[in-house]
Amino acid sequence: MFLKRLNYFFLSITILGSIFLVYSWINTYNFKNNPLDEKIVKKVKEKQYYLEKLSYQKFGINRKIPLIISDKMPSKLFGAATYSKNGQISIYLNKKRFKESSEYMINDVLPHEYAHALMFVKGYFTDENGGHSKQWQNICIELEGINCNRFVDHDDVIMGKSIFF
Repeated sequence: MFLKRLNYFFLSITILGSIFLVYSWINTYNFKNNPLDEKIVKKVKEKQYYLEKLSYQKFGINRKIPLIISDKMPSKLFGAATYSKNGQISIYLNKKRFKESSEYMINDVLPHEYAHALMFVKGYFTDENGGHSKQWQNICIELEGINCNRFVDHDDVIMGKSIFF
């Protein structure tokens, strides 16, 4: 009798685990093959507008910087600000990283990359500390970046997703 119950228990655990794996696979497939959720895109656009407003108020810069959410970036990158040879400045955000924490991408990474873009607009090109000079940090803080650090603090991403802290 005990072995029969144990067998049913493990069978039910196996079935539940299989259902969870299929559910997880479907979510991953849908995320990879569809655009970001409209609510997230709206939040990104609102934050972008707010950063444009702040850059005008704090620095007198009234420039729209294109923002591209790309799934072509390497997974290790959260975002990048680029300056092309013809003077075009763009901000790229890694779509794959929105799956981990959209709030982190919007509130930390976007101001971080926007600060790099403003450095380009001002003509400040530096390799100091990988482009993360004190001047960049001051701009990031003025843009109300939550963590104006050189690199992503993975603990921030994990803690931001946790309901316990």
